[in-house]
Amino acid sequence: MHVERSHREAAAAGKKDSILPLTSGEIHLWLAFWEAISEERLLVAYRELLNAREREEESRFYFAKDRRGYLVTRALMRTVLSRYACVDPKDWVFSTNPFGRPHIVNAEATDGLSFSVSHTQGLIVLGVSKGRPLGVDVENFATRDISIDIAEHCLAPQEVAALREASDHQQQYSFFEYWTLKESYIKARGMGFSLPLDRFCFHFVDDHALDLVLGSELGDDPSRWQFWQLQPTPQHLLAVCAERLNPQPLRLLVREIIPTVSERMLAPKLLRTSEMPEEELHS
Repeated sequence: MHVERSHREAAAAGKKDSILPLTSGEIHLWLAFWEAISEERLLVAYRELLNAREREEESRFYFAKDRRGYLVTRALMRTVLSRYACVDPKDWVFSTNPFGRPHIVNAEATDGLSFSVSHTQGLIVLGVSKGRPLGVDVENFATRDISIDIAEHCLAPQEVAALREASDHQQQYSFFEYWTLKESYIKARGMGFSLPLDRFCFHFVDDHALDLVLGSELGDDPSRWQFWQLQPTPQHLLAVCAERLNPQPLRLLVREIIPTVSERMLAPKLLRTSEMPEEELHS
């Protein structure tokens, strides 16, 4: 065991020059279309990266498809985070806060690295930032049916009212516009569903701009947060929430990845953003 770890530490030290730059003014998004990742040899290699607890968790999923989605998610987290720090993918240690938000335990080697992950049918998204809270949420809006009754349990009254004004055809899409943004904010706050969903809402100023409206009891300032909403495929909506730490413009850099195999830059369609014209989406 000591020899194996020594080899891994030596390999990590050799990668220092190839660490992927991540400035405090950037947010990196990694998109994995996991349903297309099915080669058994690759899945076996991914499983070797997992710790004992993760392997046990994988085995608990009844359906093979769900096991594969979990496996790719964990491999994505471990391999991508190792692009930013001299830590072997097998050596990452994760835990969760009391509300279920995951975080890095062996943070001494990561220089303020933080992440947020979300998965849905067909797509996993991993967001990575440095020194700032971050939340991402992705949903496949084409595969789920949402009613107004469900919306009333998940959205604020103002959002439900806007939903009622939409056509039947548009309601499904509009629900997930709101829901992905709300989920991204919840994840960035790290407080889970202890945040009452009816006490904060999003207002779509026009076709491209949005505002966050918060109840005073939430103890937060809307100007603290920057949001983006993207459409990476015709079936998926993706929302990103990041804390504004200073006036420095924020940039999103988006990549599609097959973990350990390939990656390429993407420029997904930017649908909406909270108003800060200096911020950019880069490919």
